[in-house]
Amino acid sequence: MLEIVALILFILMYVLMIIFSDKREYVALLCAFIYILIGVLPVDNIISSIDFNVLFMMGGTMIMVYYFIESKMPVLIADFLLDKSPNVMWVTIFMSAFAGLISAFIDNTATVLMIAPVAMAVCKKLNINPVSMIIALAVSSNLQGAATLVGDTTSIMLGAHAGMDFNQFFILNGKLSIFFAVELGALASLLIMFFMFRKETKEVEASKDVRVRDYFPSIMLIILVLTLIGASFIPNKPDITNGLICMILSLVVMFVDAGKYKTTNRILADLKSVDYQTLLLLLGLFLVIAGITNVGVIEDFSKLIVRIGGNNVFLLYTIIVVGSAIFSGFIDNIPYVATMLPVVGRVSATLGISPYLLYFGLLSGATLGGNLTPIGASANIAAVGLLKKEGYNVGFKDFMKIGVPLTVSALTAGYLFIWFVWR
Repeated sequence: MLEIVALILFILMYVLMIIFSDKREYVALLCAFIYILIGVLPVDNIISSIDFNVLFMMGGTMIMVYYFIESKMPVLIADFLLDKSPNVMWVTIFMSAFAGLISAFIDNTATVLMIAPVAMAVCKKLNINPVSMIIALAVSSNLQGAATLVGDTTSIMLGAHAGMDFNQFFILNGKLSIFFAVELGALASLLIMFFMFRKETKEVEASKDVRVRDYFPSIMLIILVLTLIGASFIPNKPDITNGLICMILSLVVMFVDAGKYKTTNRILADLKSVDYQTLLLLLGLFLVIAGITNVGVIEDFSKLIVRIGGNNVFLLYTIIVVGSAIFSGFIDNIPYVATMLPVVGRVSATLGISPYLLYFGLLSGATLGGNLTPIGASANIAAVGLLKKEGYNVGFKDFMKIGVPLTVSALTAGYLFIWFVWR
C-alpha cells in the first residue's frame, strides 16, 4: 500500500512540476516532506540520501561563473570569433561551437546567458532577426553539456551515481567514453547547421573594443578543471572531494575579488546570482528518489522495463535512448535522470551486463532530448526569455524548426557510437 501511495505522489509531483514550472523546487520539497511524514523515507535516512558532493559542485561552479561573466572574457572570445567570421552563417556556427565548448565545462544556462547577449548585439548591428541564432546557441549548449563531469547537472549526477571521475568521461575501462559520443553528435549537428543557415550570407564585422576587466576568474576556472582532473587520480578519495574543490576555489575567487575592489557588493551580487531554485530542486529530488527506492518502486520499474525489452539488450538500449529523448523534450531532465539512474542500474544488474551502455544511453537521450521543445531544458527557457524581452515571441513551432533537426542528427550519431563501443 505504501508503495502505491509513493508512486501516486511521485506522478503527481511530476504533473505539478510541469504545470507550475517556476515553482518546481517547492513541489519536489513538498513531496519529500510528505514522504518523510508518512514513512516512505525514514527520518534516519534523510542525511544519507542527500548527495552533498553534487550540491557543492553545482553551487561552487555557479559562484565562479558569475565572476567569469563579469570579467568580460566570454565577450572577448566571442568577439574574436566574430572577427574570424565572413558572414552571418559563420557567425552562427562559430558562436554555436563556442557555446558548446564552454558548456562542456560550465552550466548550460550560464553559457547561454554569457553568449546570447553578444549574439543579440550582433543581430541588432546587422539588423537581422535574432531568433534562429539564439535558438542555435541554446541547442548547442545543451548538446555538449554531457561531455564532461562538470558540464551539466545530469553529468554530475551520473558521475556521483556511477562513481565516475573527470577522466572517465573521456576514457573508461580502456574504451572511448561518453565525451566522444557527445562530440560526434555535436559535429553531426554542425553539419546540419551549415545546411540550415546556408542562405545567411550577409557580411559581418567585429567591434574590436572589448576589454577584459579581470583575468583572475578565467585562470581560476582553468585551475578548477585541472584540479578536478588531478583529483581523479587520487585513490579512495572521499565522495565529497569534487564538491569541496569547487566550493573552495570559488570562495578563493570571491574573496580575492572582494580584496581587490575593496567592497563586498560584488559578493552580495554573486550570492544573489546563484541558482538556488535548482539546488533546492536537487535537494528535494534526492529525498524523493531515496523514498521511492526505499519502498521498492525503482526495483519494480526496472523489472517492467526488462519485461518490455524481453531481455533484448539492443531493444532496451533503444527504448532508454528514444524514451529519454521524448520525455526530456517535455519535462525537465534533472528529475527524469535522477529517477532513471537507479532504474538503469537495476536493469543492468538484472541482465548481468555492464551498466555503462544504458547509463550513457540515458544521459545522451535525456540531455539531447531537451532540445526538442522550448521547455525541455533550462538553457532553452533562458534563451526564449531573452528573446521575449527583446520583443520576439518564440512558440513551439519556431523552436522545433531548429531544435528537432539538430537533436535528431546529434542523437543518432551518439546513439550509434555508444552502441558499437559499449554493447
